[in-house]
Amino acid sequence: MLRTRRPNRWRLALALAPVVALVAACGSGSATDSGSRAELVLKVADPGNSGPLAVAKRDGTFDKALAPLGAKVEWVNTTPGFSSMLKLFNTKELDISGAAFSPVVGALSKDVAVRIVAVQDPAGKDQSGIIAAKDSGIHSVADLAGKRVAVNPAAKGEYILLKALAQAGIPADKVTRVPLQQKDAASAFATGKVDAWASFLVPYQEAKANGGVEIATEQSIGSKDNSVVVFRTEILDKRPEVAAKYLETLQALTAQQHANPAGFENVFEQTGPRALGGQRLADALRVGGEVTVPRLPTDSDAADLADVVNLFADNGVISRKITAADIFYDLKSKLTADQLAALQTGR
Repeated sequence: MLRTRRPNRWRLALALAPVVALVAACGSGSATDSGSRAELVLKVADPGNSGPLAVAKRDGTFDKALAPLGAKVEWVNTTPGFSSMLKLFNTKELDISGAAFSPVVGALSKDVAVRIVAVQDPAGKDQSGIIAAKDSGIHSVADLAGKRVAVNPAAKGEYILLKALAQAGIPADKVTRVPLQQKDAASAFATGKVDAWASFLVPYQEAKANGGVEIATEQSIGSKDNSVVVFRTEILDKRPEVAAKYLETLQALTAQQHANPAGFENVFEQTGPRALGGQRLADALRVGGEVTVPRLPTDSDAADLADVVNLFADNGVISRKITAADIFYDLKSKLTADQLAALQTGR
């Protein structure tokens, strides 16, 4: 009678060992070493063709700085304007972006879990404002009464319009605010579906270059809507040291931009639709030379923030007033003395 041979147990164990190891490696995620936590991937809004982040993307600056902490950066394509990115923060597809006070106030009023970690003193405040269609007959803020103005809601565009109307003594309800994100607003403005547009940065500059009539700027209305750096709150709570290193690196890059603005324009493309030339390049170089280094928030920043919060609350944009404690993340309390010193010397 034939006997069925049983496989040698030791031989089977040895054969399975590499497979078990491979499955374990795939299931556990990548790690910096066998005794450390899984690698953190920071998802950052793609910078386009200019600025400190564009240079960092080209040179791998953040990855080099963050590697000792077991972290790296992944660049995420987004639409213009922080308020258009809120869904990405909610679904954890985006962790970090530049912004301004106003859209963060709007985001927190909708319970989006983001916080401001750094503020920049104003630069280039003539690069955002209100622009009217050239055939609209609008030549001043007062002329907006009875007109339709595109704004990105609960964000910079709506703040700019409300601030300009308040300064001119025009009741906000005399103007129809049309809520549109930047991409849709650009189309509505170009096709005459709105009479004017409260906008900012590249879309605003493009509309102005195409013949739009500038009737107010952030400079002329005394805007307090300063630029900021925003993180998803979960990242700040779990890895404050990574946030600090990111900010320290951004400070160094911004200081370099201030010293050499030409090195931070047309970073990837010298020609084509994303490349700047002529007056737009001249304006960008001027603003780059004025740019200030991001820093941890101060009491004066809280006062500027209150201007935004109060304007939104008074005009029904938000249903509850949000305080600086709700918006500014206390990164300072999470850092070692050395980490904090590195950030403070980056001013």
